[in-house]
Amino acid sequence: MPLLEETGHVISEKYCHGPEILEQSQKIATKYNLYDNALLHTEVTALKWEEKHNRWRVTTNRNDSFTCTFLGVGTGPFVTPKLPGIKGLHSFKGHTFHTSRWDYKYTGGSSLQGGEFSKQGGGSRIAAPLTKLSNKRVAIIGTGATSVQCVPHLAAACQELYVFQRTPSSVDVRGNVPIDEKWFQSINEPGWQTKWMENFMGINTGRSKPGEKDLVQDGWTDLMKRIQKAIGGIPRKDLSPEAVMAAFEDADNEKMTEIRTRTTSIVNNKATADKLKAWYRQLCKRPTFHDEYLSSFNRSNVHLIDCSETKGVEEINEKGLLVGGVLYEVDCIIYGSGFEVGGDMARKNGFEITGQNNVTLSNYWENGMRSKHGTHIYQFPNLFFQGLGQNSSYAVNVPHNYVEQGRTVAKMIRHAEMNGFDRIEISKRQEDEWVDLILTAPERRMMSSCTPGYYNNEGVTDGPEAEIRKSYAGYPHGPLAYFKYIQKWRTTGKFDGVNFVATKMLKGGSRL
Repeated sequence: MPLLEETGHVISEKYCHGPEILEQSQKIATKYNLYDNALLHTEVTALKWEEKHNRWRVTTNRNDSFTCTFLGVGTGPFVTPKLPGIKGLHSFKGHTFHTSRWDYKYTGGSSLQGGEFSKQGGGSRIAAPLTKLSNKRVAIIGTGATSVQCVPHLAAACQELYVFQRTPSSVDVRGNVPIDEKWFQSINEPGWQTKWMENFMGINTGRSKPGEKDLVQDGWTDLMKRIQKAIGGIPRKDLSPEAVMAAFEDADNEKMTEIRTRTTSIVNNKATADKLKAWYRQLCKRPTFHDEYLSSFNRSNVHLIDCSETKGVEEINEKGLLVGGVLYEVDCIIYGSGFEVGGDMARKNGFEITGQNNVTLSNYWENGMRSKHGTHIYQFPNLFFQGLGQNSSYAVNVPHNYVEQGRTVAKMIRHAEMNGFDRIEISKRQEDEWVDLILTAPERRMMSSCTPGYYNNEGVTDGPEAEIRKSYAGYPHGPLAYFKYIQKWRTTGKFDGVNFVATKMLKGGSRL
């Protein structure tokens, strides 16, 4: 969670649940008086640059129309829910919803904290039971990170739960534990959270210092420490790309063998356990970590439907889902099918951004992303695009990226206001130089042999779509190197490669 140090929030668990994340968000909003000027539950419908006034015009679905000097767009990479391309998708007569639009009116339960939450398993706060599903036959399509979280709750609530799996997830130990407040206060020194974020990023990118302590100690750092140890064991005289790859494979095989063995030890039915075992490298798909998901399949009302041979659900009709010629009749279908990732980020905002000379961002990025630092875009002055492309590029700890972007943008706006500048922009040449640098990033060739997923563009590695995706790559030297670069870039006060302009001048030459 961001800004823990600034708000003084003492977390209750190593991995806090949704209500506590919301609580921290509310603390941030209160501390920085964001509620005074926030338009909550409001959708932007268009953003348009007005050259005459040197302002952005913002319109919303509530018929607002106002202007601003500086504009930040931080809609995130997971914006548009994705439904699977299954024949007959709209023919089902029962109830349906996507996991990101959870229908509590249908399922019962609540996402809110308070009387509807209880203590369980070492102090974890969990949602109230989904009481309205006790007589329902429910299907969930997908077994990725979202479904791994949903299945245990659904399993405890449904009359029958059918889990439709195309590819099993790697499910490792989560190991959530309550936080000792005294211990938490002992690490609470100035700059502690930045220190922890950089430690985590260093280990996960193989850039940690020899002997550096692993502060976070989770499933991500465990795998990377194994890989680093294996690579570090290669004699200098034998060091080569082939030897490094072989060491990587050995470390990954060791880890995945442990995960598969854990599945066998938890799931009682051998056939079901075997189907739940990820057969690929751990980093081929987003690794998941959960302590209740696998045991859910020991319940008599939970059924794993293996769709590997049919490459997913074959068809949906008015009664249910067809796999291998078998119809599974259900009352409700839940789509745990994730989001559209990468590619045409300009259109995924749900609104159009129009810059100078009526250039739209969707047209400008038609053949791929173009920016400086993933933030500044030619012909879009005073706009700060805050995403994951062309900077740290999908760093494991996403808030780390947003914190660094926020600090950088704040520094630039402060510099502009203190020195009378009212426009921040870049030239075409400055943008081209950054894009050229980004395109030198090494391709992740090992991902081409992985099972399809958003890590490898659903297995599409050639053609226009693949070329567009390459433009969303990150800093060639890795996320940690990017963070160090951007920290140095903003602290010099020179802001090299970005232009600060005063468009209005008072008589006598002083800036307005």
